[in-house]
Amino acid sequence: MLNSKYLDLLAQKYDSEEKVATEIINLEAVLDLPKGTEHFVSDLHGEYQAFQHVLRNGSGNVKVKIRDLFKDELYEKELNEFATLVYYPEEKLQLIKSHFGNEKELHQWYIEIMERMMKLISYASSKYTRSKLRKALPKQFVYIVEELLYKTDEFKNKKDYYTKMVQQIISLGQADKLIIGLAYTTQRLVVDHLHVVGDIYDRGPDPHKIMDTLINYHSVDIQWGNHDVLWLGAFAGSKVCLANIIRICARYNNLDIIEDVYGINLRPLLNLAEKYYDDNPAFRPKRQSDENLSEQENLQITKIHQAISIIQFKLESPIIKRRPCFDMSERLLLEKIDYDKNEVTIQGKTYPLENTCFATINPEQPDQLLEEEKQVMDKLLFSVQHSEKLARHMNFLMKKGSLYLKYNGNLLIHGCIPLDEKGNMEKMVIENKNYAGRDLLDIFEHYLRYAFAHPEETDDVATDMVWYLWTGEYSSLFGKREMTTFERYFIKDKETHRERKNPYYSLREDEEICRKILTEFDLNPDQGRIINGHTPVKEIDGENPIKANGKMIVIDGGFSKVYQSTTGIAGYTLLYNSYGMQLVAHKHFNSKEEVLYNGTDVLSVKRLVDEELERKKVRETNNGEELLQEISILNNLREYRYMK
Repeated sequence: MLNSKYLDLLAQKYDSEEKVATEIINLEAVLDLPKGTEHFVSDLHGEYQAFQHVLRNGSGNVKVKIRDLFKDELYEKELNEFATLVYYPEEKLQLIKSHFGNEKELHQWYIEIMERMMKLISYASSKYTRSKLRKALPKQFVYIVEELLYKTDEFKNKKDYYTKMVQQIISLGQADKLIIGLAYTTQRLVVDHLHVVGDIYDRGPDPHKIMDTLINYHSVDIQWGNHDVLWLGAFAGSKVCLANIIRICARYNNLDIIEDVYGINLRPLLNLAEKYYDDNPAFRPKRQSDENLSEQENLQITKIHQAISIIQFKLESPIIKRRPCFDMSERLLLEKIDYDKNEVTIQGKTYPLENTCFATINPEQPDQLLEEEKQVMDKLLFSVQHSEKLARHMNFLMKKGSLYLKYNGNLLIHGCIPLDEKGNMEKMVIENKNYAGRDLLDIFEHYLRYAFAHPEETDDVATDMVWYLWTGEYSSLFGKREMTTFERYFIKDKETHRERKNPYYSLREDEEICRKILTEFDLNPDQGRIINGHTPVKEIDGENPIKANGKMIVIDGGFSKVYQSTTGIAGYTLLYNSYGMQLVAHKHFNSKEEVLYNGTDVLSVKRLVDEELERKKVRETNNGEELLQEISILNNLREYRYMK
């Protein structure tokens, strides 16, 4: 029996036996509803427009339901136009209305569309309770929508009532608002829960807009990616993580995210860069074909890029030296340079350097920051930790995020489980203790959460560990032997640019290895799957995202435009409903305008990952486990309070 004080408190809410019984009846019934649809996305990398479209169309789920309902009464063009109205109701309404010649035609169209919307919502909500549907309806129209949704008039007593209701919606100028509200209700109903399997940040221009969208989304979780952890680390006080995010933003011409979106003043860094650096082809920003930069802007970014890169390399050295457990001494590259000969020795081999920018480096103490560099980093860190918008985004990322998630029998993880060549879990010694597999990920997450909770501590083991998650050999987020940033800037020989992957990435093709990993995380290896992001799937070369006989599904197919030429597609998403799993490949998303005017969608092929023999019910899900616990507590309350 539960603690009597807790039950006494609960009895204040359920103050009669009938109320307890009603809630038990309701919860028991909900357990036998079909499970809701889960939507998996990964590696968004700031590509807000493409992400928005996938979110609005539910990876094709909206179109499927529209086709199911109206395929026999609407032509293909009409189906596409109605789908577009559901995706982008405000813009599509204006386009459609501009084509009507008179009020009478428009009124008739309103009546038909509202009826169509009601049918779609009724169908999309058929596996939900009325209570859950009510929460998804536009608040200002809940009463009206429920009246129209549940109308039954077999005796013809309310025909005029329903007709007058629709006429008044139109005549009082509320039709547009109602249609817009119903469109967003539909979007919400087709996806019950969203999983973001890592990497919201870096490369693309609008990660902040993605974060704002997720904050307002009805049900979401996040598995941190290596780029997300870099931002969390910067906010938590890691100057080397901060240097990395500025360097990457400079590299991809996204410094406005730092300065304009998050209000972080880059002027001190620019002043430093102007003083010590010149033009350098290796540090010019990567630009999209539609981006225009003046020569002055291009040069300023190039100088900032060099300044922050050198600061980053300097900041890495003390961490490597004070954390021997990181085993990264070979990455003390500033100490391996012959500054007179302009050469560097890496793993016993000497390479000539090009495009160097070592004006602020003292060859006797190469990792020593200039006083100016220290001041710049202090100011930047202060700005980062006092940005209200960044604080809101990072706090949400921490609240909703984790390194891995066990959800409805599956393991969601952005990167990898570090393995050796034989498929054994790699061990890492941290503070004189061995960690491997799930224990290693748990200790990583412990350090990350500690660092975030103690931003005033900037060189403790927890803060250093956040940087290790970005770049370390046994990091579950990085999963490579070394990060060759230095080599890519300064060494021509491309063999030095290669980053050797952890054996996980070849062994994940093996079903037995995947079953072993699922078992490590206390999941059923017969039913569970690993959902992975991080490494783009090169479909253009014939790579299959469904691996290990369906036990491993990799859904990073290249949302980021940078990768689309190598992947051949614009990202994978995954849908998991009560009938099974479907993988969806997406074509390149050009623009919202193309969808609005042409009705084109960006879905390509849907592939069945598996099909349930029996429809999966809420009872078999994480939510079901929580409901069963609630039912148990309510039964305890009933025995304690009402059956004496």
